[in-house]
Parts: sequence; structure tokens; C-alpha cells
Amino acid sequence: MNAAPVLIGYTAAVGFVAPHVMLRSRWPHRAPALAAAVWHTLAVSFSIGAALAAYNLAMPAEHLHAGLVGLLHSCGLGTGAGHPDPHSADRLALGVPAAIAVALLAGFSFHVVRAGRARERHREAVDLVGRHSARLCATVMPYAVPAVYCLPGRRPRIVISDGAVDHLTPEQLDAVLEHEQAHIAGRHHLVLAAVEAFHSVFRWLPLARHAREQTALLLEMVADDRALRSQSREVLATAMYEMAAARAPRGALAAGGHTVLIRMKRVLGPCTAPHPALRGSVAAVAAAVPLLPLLFACPPALG
Repeated sequence: MNAAPVLIGYTAAVGFVAPHVMLRSRWPHRAPALAAAVWHTLAVSFSIGAALAAYNLAMPAEHLHAGLVGLLHSCGLGTGAGHPDPHSADRLALGVPAAIAVALLAGFSFHVVRAGRARERHREAVDLVGRHSARLCATVMPYAVPAVYCLPGRRPRIVISDGAVDHLTPEQLDAVLEHEQAHIAGRHHLVLAAVEAFHSVFRWLPLARHAREQTALLLEMVADDRALRSQSREVLATAMYEMAAARAPRGALAAGGHTVLIRMKRVLGPCTAPHPALRGSVAAVAAAVPLLPLLFACPPALG
């Protein structure tokens, strides 16, 4: 039996239905790290499911003669006469999944390299006009607008403007610096590159669009939670308000930006961690989701 119809149905559910379920759920903002992991497992599961569906469509099946190759041949698109060449089916069956994998890996590499080059150029500019502050463990830039951002990567750097130093209290400075340290320590730039690569390959897919947007927001919330370990919610919220108008350069991660309003509401509102049972259940489902396409493609024998 060809598993292609089941796999197509599964990938359609993951790509079109699952994102809306996630967006309508209330728990992701209460457990942002777990929610970001779920978005990534959905993307991985969709990629595996799409590759396996393509493989099963192209592989010969008893009732389809040669799967997709047979269909193309029957429509007059084949190059030779008679029955389709089974070797063509084998090549197509392996080529399409391989093309998906190569596209995802190439997209990830492209986004990592492009952002890295942008950060390197900005780092060189920062070294020319900024000054290092041993007290803040950051580079201070002559810029009047309050802004704090980090340049992650092999040579991480936290950049803070004179405006932030002048306008923020010591507690607020500590909160935003902890926020940026969380981005660096968590290697969030690689996580963002992964969802950017997935979006580049499956741009038309709701899962790709929402995974990119939500992952960026959730990683900011993860960094906010790191800052809340040492400072109060009011301190972090006021610091975010002061830097709401700041914009980070390409490849950088900032405590301000267009997500400030959503994050401020979360920081100041009642936000309790999800029940351990819910957290454990979501984690178990997230771990199992990437394996489901393999189970559909190779179901266990019964009896």
C-alpha cells in the first residue's frame, strides 16, 4: 500500500491547521521556550512528511505501476514508449526528498552567513566609533536614542547607546543587559536562521509564516524571563518602554522593537507558568511529532 495519501493529509494538517491551533492557545506565552520548540518540531515534522510524501508518490506501487512517473507517462509527458522506466521512478523518488533537504540546509547556511557578515560589518563600525565600558561589559555608542542590542556569533558583543546610559536607571540597565546576555547564551540567532530557512523554502505555507513571526517573539520573551530573574517586572517594563522606538541593525537582537507592546502586557499582566502536567504533555507530543511521518510511511506490521 502506498502511504502517500496519508502523508499528504498529515503534512496538510501540520502546515495549515496546526499553526491556527497554536495561535489560539493561551499557554505559549506562559512557556515561551517550550512553545518555540513546538514551532520548530512542527517545521521539522512538515519537512519530513513532505519529503516522505514525495518519495511515496514517486516510488512504484502495485496499483499505480510507477507512481508519479507512471502518471506523467500516461499523460504523454514521458520521453520513451511503453512502460515507464522503474529506474526513473527510483531517481525521482530519491531526488525530490533530497532537493527538499538540500534547499533547507542551503537556506539555513545562507541566512547564517548573511547575518554573520552584516554583524561583522556593524561590529567593525562599533569598534571605530564606540568605547568599551568595563562596568557594563558592553560597547557604548554615541547615540541619543535609548537603545540596547547584541551582536551574537563567534565574537559576541552587547552595544548600548549613550541615550540608554543617560535615561535608564542602574536597575533598568541591568535588566536589558541580562536580556541581551540571554540571546547570546541561547544562540538565538541560529534558531532564527532555522525558521528563516524554512520560510524561504515553504514561503506560501501558513506554518512557515507563523513559525518565523512567533519564534522571534517567543525568543524575546525567553530573554525577558532571564532578565526577570534579577529585576522586577516594573523595572523591565519601564526599560522596554524607554527603548520602544529603538531599531536594531540587521543580524542583531534587541530588547526594544515592534514586539514591545505585547511583551510589556505579558510582563505586567498575570502570567503563571503552565501546570507541570500540561508542560510535560506538550513536551511529549512535541518530541513525538517529528516521528509521526516515519510511522505513517513505515507502519508496524500487525499480527
